[in-house]
Amino acid sequence: MCRAVLLTMATKHPDTDLSTPPSFEKDVGMSSTKEDVNAGIPDPDAGKTEEERHAIDTTLLHSLDLKLIPWLCLLYLASFLDRTNIGNAKLDGLLTDLHMSSGQYAAALSLFFVSYAGFEPLTNILLKRLRPSVFIPGIMVLWGIVMTCMGLVKSFSGLAAARWFLGMAEAGLFPGVTYYLSCWYKRKEIGIRTAIFFSAAALAGSFGGLLAAAIAKMKGVGGQPGWAWIFILEGLATIIIGLLSYFFVHDFPDDAKFLSGDNRLRVIRRLKSDNQSSAEHEEFKMAYFWASVKDWKTWAFAVIYMGCDGALYAFSLFLPTIISELGFSATKANLLTVPPYAAAAVVTVFVGWLADRTQQRGWCNVGCSLIGIAGFAMLLGSTDPHAKYAGTFLGAFGIYPCVANTIVWAANNTEGVYKRGVTLGFVIGWGNLNGVVSSNIYRAQDKPNYRLGHGVVLAYMVLFLLGGSLFTHFMLVAENKKRLAGKRDGRVAGLSRSEIELLGDMRPDFIYTV
Repeated sequence: MCRAVLLTMATKHPDTDLSTPPSFEKDVGMSSTKEDVNAGIPDPDAGKTEEERHAIDTTLLHSLDLKLIPWLCLLYLASFLDRTNIGNAKLDGLLTDLHMSSGQYAAALSLFFVSYAGFEPLTNILLKRLRPSVFIPGIMVLWGIVMTCMGLVKSFSGLAAARWFLGMAEAGLFPGVTYYLSCWYKRKEIGIRTAIFFSAAALAGSFGGLLAAAIAKMKGVGGQPGWAWIFILEGLATIIIGLLSYFFVHDFPDDAKFLSGDNRLRVIRRLKSDNQSSAEHEEFKMAYFWASVKDWKTWAFAVIYMGCDGALYAFSLFLPTIISELGFSATKANLLTVPPYAAAAVVTVFVGWLADRTQQRGWCNVGCSLIGIAGFAMLLGSTDPHAKYAGTFLGAFGIYPCVANTIVWAANNTEGVYKRGVTLGFVIGWGNLNGVVSSNIYRAQDKPNYRLGHGVVLAYMVLFLLGGSLFTHFMLVAENKKRLAGKRDGRVAGLSRSEIELLGDMRPDFIYTV
């Protein structure tokens, strides 16, 4: 009867704390109180009322947001701008000046994703070992240098080499920052913050079109074409931001200099109360790597992310080209990319807020994917320029919110400092590897309708994003029912408290976010 009531509460009240099933408490002698979860960690607010504690926690959360989120958004804006500005450069004569074919252009795009995806699974381990304040500024300066050099290339081989090294240098930012945020916030708090962070990608697309249209007018300055100045100036800006990041990117909670001693304890205690140990030191062991590899959730989330990331790069790399084929000039096509991206940024933040509030991340993915599917169906089936342009809006609404929501969903359901880092690396790396496919499906011979490209993106969204989200949602619901029924309690028989904590999300009291 007790279990049935708890299960009903989990369905009707997503914020209800079901972190410890009743039989689990009895079998291992644990209580569900936050004080027991935080045993051994001093409480700086001992003796304060619940109202006083809540006020302190709210103030702390606002302080963290101001310290962490704005600068991270700027970093990702620079990152996405630098990887996708080649689409704007193409409209300004890149292929003609470098004597490249459309096939060589697609190959250059593909090389970025090969190195980007290949290095991502390793980056979170480096982030943990080198510290965020060193690792993130370091890779930013490196890719800024590569971006600047891209503006000086004179042939396909030079552009291809630059794209390879750009992917290698950028590989650590998105999985690193996603993992980093999961080490600061509770599971029900991270969605909107990751959405705000990722909305910088949509803003980069919007801002990038305006910026490219303005910079391209520098054609002839210093003997360089306009597209070269797009790369040079944006690369130099990235270097400056990277150098400043040493002072604005903070380390993990146990090392962050801006935290007072009491606030450091508060951050660690609030994460422990959420069944997270990510704020604390943990030595790397290969067991964490293999735990991620053997976990079905790693590959389920990789499939889902494949569905939204394959669509994301097709959309962001070729949107200027798609719009230009509707009959607009290069400059106007760049400018017309702004509204879909701006609208997508707003929807991304809204979905992040909604997923946090409902804790129904799977259904949020399903809803957004259906909108995106409708958008690409319009692009595929219509010949009316106005309908196609409207389809780009719906396509953006279906892609951008799902990217952020899927990564948060994976982070919510993976516990352990290094296991979460490895899992996010695998998920994001596999998703980005599909950028190789995205780079080759919008072929010159298919214009102006690009049926192959739109069809492939549509298939990605139906099979992987929609289908994967439904499968994962129902699998997690089924597993939660087993845990609440006590069917997983045997995993902890004879184990000490510390050994139980090392089980991470395999603990019987760890309830998945569905």
